[in-house]
Amino acid sequence: MGLLSNKIEREILKPGDHIYSWRHAYIYAHHGIYVGEENVIHFTRGGGQEIGIGNFLDRIIVSSSPSRPSDNPCPRCGDQSRLDGVISSCMDCFLSGGELYIFEYSVSPALFIAKARGGTCTLASSDSPEEVIHRASYLLQNGFGCYDIFRNNCEDFAIYCKTGLLVYTAISVGRSGQATSILAAASAILSSPLRFLTTSFGGLAAVGYGMYCFSRLVSDMGVRRDVKKVPVEILVCRTVSDESEAVTEMAKAD
Repeated sequence: MGLLSNKIEREILKPGDHIYSWRHAYIYAHHGIYVGEENVIHFTRGGGQEIGIGNFLDRIIVSSSPSRPSDNPCPRCGDQSRLDGVISSCMDCFLSGGELYIFEYSVSPALFIAKARGGTCTLASSDSPEEVIHRASYLLQNGFGCYDIFRNNCEDFAIYCKTGLLVYTAISVGRSGQATSILAAASAILSSPLRFLTTSFGGLAAVGYGMYCFSRLVSDMGVRRDVKKVPVEILVCRTVSDESEAVTEMAKAD
């Protein structure tokens, strides 16, 4: 792949590839796992709220789920406009009019830093295509828990399918490069004491960018220490158990 773009043609995709498509003037990307025969398994909040945060701002932020109107459903997928969770879509519905890109694994630290936009690559290694497709297919049947823009989003889903790695610390963001980039940028701007070492604009920019790159790098799945390999069957059991405990707690509160 090129340094500036991970764009790829459909004809050279292979089952098990992690793909994505930019949405709304490159504001964010939607991720999924290509499983062959023009089908993609991906994770969506659905209902028009793919990257929503649960308040009135959700009306401004639109969905990454298939965008065909319900009165003109896809002949292959049907009406998926109200589906949420892990779903299977044809390539056209997944792309939703966008272009196709491939997410890279096992990149070098230098290439990772050079690709300053998060959500395009990782230092972590991918498992075999067979294992990737098994995880994606299993989660299609059993779910991937509740959607969370910072801890459990579409990129988190795809990275888990590719690596089997799970973040186990409660205080940390998930596997998503997009989410960690946002936090890294905020950290570089607001909380870096190094910004006081220089007063020039160029110096501030250099220090801020350096902190941004460092924060992204140490948060990557191939570097961070708060991850472990979790079989998909155990992940699903844990998710069901957590949701059951949450329901029980809510019932006690009522």
